[in-house]
Amino acid sequence: MDALIQQFFNIEIMLKALPLVLQGLKTTLLICLIVIPMGLLGGILVALGSLSRSRILVRLLTLFVDLLRALPPLVLLILVYSGLPFLGLRLSPLAAVTIAFFLNNAAYYGEIVRAGIESVPNGQWEAARSTGLRADQTFTWVVLPQALRNVLPDLVSNTVEVVKLTSLASVVSLQEMLYSADMARSLTFNASPIVLAALIYFALLWPAVRLVSRLEHAAAR
Repeated sequence: MDALIQQFFNIEIMLKALPLVLQGLKTTLLICLIVIPMGLLGGILVALGSLSRSRILVRLLTLFVDLLRALPPLVLLILVYSGLPFLGLRLSPLAAVTIAFFLNNAAYYGEIVRAGIESVPNGQWEAARSTGLRADQTFTWVVLPQALRNVLPDLVSNTVEVVKLTSLASVVSLQEMLYSADMARSLTFNASPIVLAALIYFALLWPAVRLVSRLEHAAAR
């Protein structure tokens, strides 16, 4: 038991590794601050396009969504980071991670938002238009807020997945939190920094997980 504690829950090593892990946490949060808003905006655009009357646009977006939802995010990240240089475009690790995760999450957010828009009754559109609002105003001020509220548990749940997804950035040597914790592990020959990173992930995501549960229960009622 003592050996287990020393190897995984060594407080002294955790304290020594904390500055390095917190430095990685800054990168993790930066990725989230970039990818989540961009992914949500991209998802709204994808949802709008998928509800278009243009069959060509709908088919193209369906292919986009199906491909990116079926493709593992790690594979997508490697393709963006290692494949684009063959086309003459060399990206920094942060740029590659941002682009790959944006594409992945735009597809997921797009399906969620589309379901939310379809859940808003047509009467809401008609009632808003009867007041003199234009189509774009009706969508922005009447339909979209209701759509996002209807799928809020799914949006929050997907956002939690985005935060966990950032751990894949270590594959392209981007010094996010898991990468930093692994560096500390290799220096100390002790797994306690990994446990420290796991505890920080838990502290960040547990409130969001509880929020999803509350929202799902509220929606059920």
